[in-house]
This record gives sequence, structure tokens and C-alpha cells, in this order.
Amino acid sequence: MTAATHIRSLPPAPPPPYLEVVDHRARAADQPAILLAALARVHHAGPGAVAVFDLDSTLLDNRPRQARILRAYGRAAGLAELEHAGPEHVDGWDLGRALRAAGLGEAETRIHAGPFRQFWRERFFTSRYCRHDVPVPGAPEFVRAVLGAGVRVAYVTGRPGVMRPGTLQVLGRHGFPLPDGASVTLLMKPGAALADEAWKRLARELVEARGTPVLVLDNEPAHVNAYARAWPGALAIHLDTDHSGRPVEVDPAIPSVADLRLPQAVLRGLTSAAEDARAGAP
Repeated sequence: MTAATHIRSLPPAPPPPYLEVVDHRARAADQPAILLAALARVHHAGPGAVAVFDLDSTLLDNRPRQARILRAYGRAAGLAELEHAGPEHVDGWDLGRALRAAGLGEAETRIHAGPFRQFWRERFFTSRYCRHDVPVPGAPEFVRAVLGAGVRVAYVTGRPGVMRPGTLQVLGRHGFPLPDGASVTLLMKPGAALADEAWKRLARELVEARGTPVLVLDNEPAHVNAYARAWPGALAIHLDTDHSGRPVEVDPAIPSVADLRLPQAVLRGLTSAAEDARAGAP
């Protein structure tokens, strides 16, 4: 059986567990082939190859963090309607929409939209709250598989450096490879005042100083497009989760996936290979 035939024989991935605020371009039937192509790319990469991963909405789902902030605001403002706010009420980055989805009426939302935005801003970019993030489905296994292929991993995130403790905690809790100063690196924005686009340009230079990029994943259309232009030899993949809402379309040549779940047959093979490698180690 050829690889293409095998991929077509796999059952389609379930529908994406994400928001409907974005016009999704990912197709479940295409996801196994895209992720297998990514693994093939890193397996055949030469020495010094680097795989680059964004964090928020690429490897990590921050909606539980946002739901915590909603509930905290409800307690602070005496809004019982927000007591049971959950991740399902967070619809992208529209905070007014989140207030309405969690139970506030239109009039109350207009009153509280401004104060809640300030309350959210003071908490969202903190270690205290980012500890509540959870993985995008399949993300820890996929990153471990990429690292296991022998390439370096660079997490490149727009999170400011003050979030490093909470970020490391959530990565470790969910089984992501942790920065070790050699094979895994975490690059964080040096200051909140630096615009994300400027930081990603700087981060590209830092990645290139570590090796040759061969794979890059990001949810933000502007960022994944910029990566693809800067590194034409790398496979750029768009995570079709949510994004900032800026009117930027993903380049048509860039494939999209809903999450990072690999076919079970592939996961079993990777697990078996890892066990064989451990058994053969001196």
C-alpha cells in the first residue's frame, strides 16, 4: 500500500473543537496528510534543523484562562450572571461577545465592556492566569514527535517574558518538551510595548541563529504568511483555530489544520519506535 493510499484510508478527524468566529479553511480529510508531511519534513531534515511553534491558539488553548477572568470580573463587579462562565462562552477576542454569551444583556454589556477590558488586560498577560491554559488537541504528542525526529524545537510566542513561569508550568504539566538550553528553546517577547509583528521579525533572526527552519506553525494569518515568505524552504502550516480578527487572508499555498491530532496508527508507530529506542539504549 502506498503512503497516499494509506492516508486516504484513515478515518477523517472529528470536526474542530474550536470557535465559529473564523471562516474555517481547514478540512478534516486533509489533516492526516498535512501532519504526516510535516513529520516527513523533520525526519528528512539535515543537521541543525529547527521547527518553530507559536503558543496561543497554536499549541495552547487560552479560553479557560479567559473564562477564569470572566468569572473573576463577575465576582468583583457583583454580576452573578458571570459565575458560571466557561470556555464555551469565549468567542475569539471579542470581549463584549464573551460578556453577552456568559449571560449579560445588551445594556449591561455596554456598561461593563470598558471596565472589563481593563480588568482583562491586567490579568490576561500574567503567569497567574496563563497556568489555566490547556493544549490544543494533539499538540503535546505532535511536538514530542517532531523533537523525536532529531530537529530542534523553538517556541516563539508573543507572550511577554513576565509570563515565563506560568508558561513553563503549563507546558510541563501537559507533557510538552521543556526548554533545555540546547534542543528546545522558548523565545518570549522582551516587552509588552513591542508590537507582535516587530517581535516576530526579531524572533525570526533569533531562530535563524539557532539553525535552519524546516517547519513552522502559527494561527495568526499575518504571522504564518510572513514566516512562509521569510523561509521558503520551510513547511508553513496554519492552525485554523482563532486569530486577532485583522483583515488578513492566509496565503492560498499554506495548508491549514484544525488541531494537531495525528492518526492513531501513526501514534502507535511513534510510541513503538520510542520504546524500541529506549530498549536498545546502552
